[in-house]
Amino acid sequence: MSALRLSGITKRYGSQTVVNGLDLAVGAGEFVSLLGPSGCGKTTLLRIIAGLTACDGGRIVLADSDVTALPAHQRNIGVVFQSYALFAHLSVGENIAFGLKARGVPKAEIAKGVAAALKSVQLSALADRPISALSGGQQQRVAVARAIATRPRLLLLDEPLSALDRKLREAMQIELRQMLRDAGMTAIFVTHDQQEALVMSDRIAVMNGGCIEQFDVPERIYARPRTPFALNFVGLSSQWTGQVSRIEGDTLTVRTACGDITAPAPPGLRSGTKVLVGVRPERMTARPETTALHGASDNRLTLPVSEIVYRGATRLVYFGAPECAPGSLMAELPAHLGAAPAHGDLLSLSWPVADTLVFALGAQVQVP
Repeated sequence: MSALRLSGITKRYGSQTVVNGLDLAVGAGEFVSLLGPSGCGKTTLLRIIAGLTACDGGRIVLADSDVTALPAHQRNIGVVFQSYALFAHLSVGENIAFGLKARGVPKAEIAKGVAAALKSVQLSALADRPISALSGGQQQRVAVARAIATRPRLLLLDEPLSALDRKLREAMQIELRQMLRDAGMTAIFVTHDQQEALVMSDRIAVMNGGCIEQFDVPERIYARPRTPFALNFVGLSSQWTGQVSRIEGDTLTVRTACGDITAPAPPGLRSGTKVLVGVRPERMTARPETTALHGASDNRLTLPVSEIVYRGATRLVYFGAPECAPGSLMAELPAHLGAAPAHGDLLSLSWPVADTLVFALGAQVQVP
């Protein structure tokens, strides 16, 4: 059952189309992230769902109710803003009670609702504390508690973790996800942080230019991106451009400036098509050319090291290659395995053919 269905949602500001005929279905109890760069339309879409911004076209259906024309206060949707929007002159408990009071809920029920919301965010002992006395993580939990106290049909979260430091943010990602799962809450989460979306989401909608490029589970978004944009925006990747020189059954060969690369053949590609080849860097191994061993189903290239970046558990090793932009070829290697390579070392790269991604770039050309 869909908790939310969006059909053909469009929003324009003058001549600029910010959301372009967008469709989306979110299941009951599902945590969905809208992921994309600034200006891609994700916050505008969130505001349209909440009723804070009117759409120029399309339908919004909550459960089985068309709410497209309903004002925000009649949609029963909870919203957690980036700034939390807490009332500094009210205590924690008073902030959580605010929405219940606005709905005319009896005092006894308000007290029960506030107590339940505080318990769900593990802040029962802080009901009387002023907002100014809370840490950033505690304020974030109060904002969530206030949003869920009214038992909304849908919870919308607009980058609520962006103001937290990295360690607290990572802890709150897990805590918030667990909190909403325990409450059985359907939630849509806006973020431009790819790692945050991968950690927290049941499914991710990758947005670009007011459209959804891919809507899928995190594992497929990362391992099997459907477009070059999704490949580039979610995670790191080594990339080559080339032309399809041969197709045999379900595999193809791409001729690049670094050498031939074999990959699974996407439907519809023909010999001579210009393509982008992508590989996630952790799928690659790199060894000195004289000691390299490869599997029968591996791609192989030999390239010089141009830069090494230490990242604690891993090292990113960058390679130089003709006709490739600096930083476009890399392998992510465990840092504890042997000494780091040096600048200029010639290494043999290998990776499974099955992990090679191919995307069409342009018109077909003649391959000699």
